[in-house]
Amino acid sequence: MTGNKSSRAWPWRRLANALATPAMLSALISFGTASPTAADASAQLSYRVTHSVFGEIGTYTNTLETARDGVTVRTRAHFEVRMLGVRMYHEDAERTERWQANRLISFHGITDKGDGPAVVSGEARGDSFIITSPHGTVTAPASVHPANPWSANFLSSDTMMRPDTGKIERVRVSGGQETALNIEGTAVPVRRYEVNGATRYTVWLDAHDVPVMFLIDDDTGKVTFTLAKCVPCAPVVSQLGAR
Repeated sequence: MTGNKSSRAWPWRRLANALATPAMLSALISFGTASPTAADASAQLSYRVTHSVFGEIGTYTNTLETARDGVTVRTRAHFEVRMLGVRMYHEDAERTERWQANRLISFHGITDKGDGPAVVSGEARGDSFIITSPHGTVTAPASVHPANPWSANFLSSDTMMRPDTGKIERVRVSGGQETALNIEGTAVPVRRYEVNGATRYTVWLDAHDVPVMFLIDDDTGKVTFTLAKCVPCAPVVSQLGAR
């Protein structure tokens, strides 16, 4: 790690920034599962979260729900870092994204890192997306995406919003190379994408555009989100991402 004495002595403070923005078990539903009707289409993606220094640190869940006019994504996150049995950092968050035709229409998130809840809200207005947070109000382009890869729709954006602070940053998406991930002894064919901005992200999508893993890389280490359970999963996620 780099930085001043405070950031070296208290790495979980830097970890908090990394997590903002996060093993496929036998319970994972087969990727060949038949899709439900459009009216019933929904999915829940649950991730196990690990840190390269601190080990397993929590869970992260995206629940995707359809409506006639688009998709609602509900996110729940719980992170906790302990050292020698002492809790050094924790974070709980609940967020809701509403999408229409691949555009973010509204966002509402509450994040508590131990010093009280911080609220971030946003709504589409004309050709912009207005974000209000404890840091003030900012205007983002209509193409802004929260740092939450729930489908392949993040590939089309060059602006990302940090869901815990409301801050926006320019990003560049590259990659798409075909490879395979070894998850719990199973080789999963995926495409790998890099999202580069103030922080570097890597996202692996399977053949149905399900994010089976994503990784945040900053000066505290690597935070990895690995899909542990997906119900009912593909090809529902790819259908929802297109709405």
